[in-house]
Amino acid sequence: MDKPYGLLAELTYACPLQCSYCSNPLQLDDYRDELSTEEWQRVFTEAADLGVLQLHLSGGEPLQRHDIVELVQCANQLGLYTNLITSGIGLSKRRAEQLRSAGLDHVQLSIQADDQALSDQIAGTVSFERKQAAGKLIKELGWPLTLNVVLHRQNIDRIDRILEMAVAMKADRVELANTQYAGWAGPNQAELLPARDQLERAEAVVRAAQERLADRMEIIYVIPDYYSKYPKPCMDGWASRQFTVVPNGEALPCPAAHELARGLELPPASVREHSLEWIWEEAPLFQQFRGDAWMPDPCRSCDRKEIDFGGCRCQAFALTGDAARTDPVCHLSPDHGLVEAAVAAANDPMRPRGSLIPRPQVLGKKRATTATQRRTARTPVPLSPTVFKGK
Repeated sequence: MDKPYGLLAELTYACPLQCSYCSNPLQLDDYRDELSTEEWQRVFTEAADLGVLQLHLSGGEPLQRHDIVELVQCANQLGLYTNLITSGIGLSKRRAEQLRSAGLDHVQLSIQADDQALSDQIAGTVSFERKQAAGKLIKELGWPLTLNVVLHRQNIDRIDRILEMAVAMKADRVELANTQYAGWAGPNQAELLPARDQLERAEAVVRAAQERLADRMEIIYVIPDYYSKYPKPCMDGWASRQFTVVPNGEALPCPAAHELARGLELPPASVREHSLEWIWEEAPLFQQFRGDAWMPDPCRSCDRKEIDFGGCRCQAFALTGDAARTDPVCHLSPDHGLVEAAVAAANDPMRPRGSLIPRPQVLGKKRATTATQRRTARTPVPLSPTVFKGK
């Protein structure tokens, strides 16, 4: 069994934004009992002992954690490469300098669009100017800057201007990733999935930009699964290289596996109850789809089974209710008609225009720093369920 090299630590699901494609789970209330500072420090220590090299600090918005600097410092002392994945909201100069001094290695900044009105509309929060300021601050302090742009029906036609903005921000890397329909993107799929002609135009723009900007900026482009002939090799195989720990301490083989883990009715793999080593090597959830013994046909007899590993287990579960089914994205899947129907609807010129369901805004709170304090600090976090209307 290979050792993991990457840990995604979703420190909190508190977030000032309300993006309708957010990958966080729909049941946000279930994750409010967050790990304390000392618990996260233990997780990082066990991860380093397990062989993890890269620590990705995410959320929600990880800057909502009052102890983020302390957590970065701990990871740095353990020799972990640290990457902060942030909306930029809350990245003041003082805090950025503290993170730099603590040893933070890299920052990924999310961008919704190049236009202020559209960006704020997609984010559900006035945030465009603060993101621009955060990008400038990141460069001033000498970090490499990666811009994360989730593409969907609402912004993909502006991909040329988004790339122009990335050049102006002096980004070192841009990740243009089409929406994965997990979390809040699931119920919003009809309003997020681009039409085929939108994708073709976007791909042409990206190819030209990759050639033109090759010596200035790395551009990564990920097409939507729904328009692929074969599924992507999700996570390089189930519990193969990376794993996730969510705010309440549950460990997942995939960042989108919240619903799947519940659907399988397996015991939770919690860092509050088990070591990371036990979870990685023994937890039933992590063992469930390792290897190929679980695969049904056509995967079992397919010569691609060690290339795409049957596709995404979370996508199979979301679309069919059975996590062991062949990913319906695959044209050989008996459930491929589900994807074909979604693509047909996205390309219907007469499709009715609907509304996007926003991820509720979860505001931060002061968190416990010890296990004892954590047990006495469970004040509910207020939710603000406003509605973001899609165009």
